[in-house]
Amino acid sequence: MRLSSLILGTIVAVAVLAIVLSVLGVSFHRSVTGQGAALYDPAKEITVRGVVQGVEEFDCPVSENELAGHLTLKTPDGVFQVHLAPTRILQGQKLSFAPGEALEVVGARIRLAGKNGIIAREIIRGNESIIFRDPKGNLLLVQ
Repeated sequence: MRLSSLILGTIVAVAVLAIVLSVLGVSFHRSVTGQGAALYDPAKEITVRGVVQGVEEFDCPVSENELAGHLTLKTPDGVFQVHLAPTRILQGQKLSFAPGEALEVVGARIRLAGKNGIIAREIIRGNESIIFRDPKGNLLLVQ
């Protein structure tokens, strides 16, 4: 009888603690402190137009090795890996992209892991403009 009371008390305590932390807005996500901004060079900002060839998520140094969204964009100037934002932010903002979409990407050109890339500051899709970063490369979409 005592063991079951102890177990029930522990479950109730954990539930109460979880509710209190949730109400207080405590987040267990690691904040992005600026790695992308440190890699973003406004002097290397370019604008490219192309078609999405692929969509990937992987741990990326632009997002402090956090799981992040990426696009493979085929342009007349070549193929670019477009670094978007951490996956948790994309999901929180309900942002998604699909192969075949025509996009315009504004961002800083980088070379990372042997690939030509762009850290996206803004993506234009049809009449929609999605702004990911300020002109210095700091993330604006937060969750």
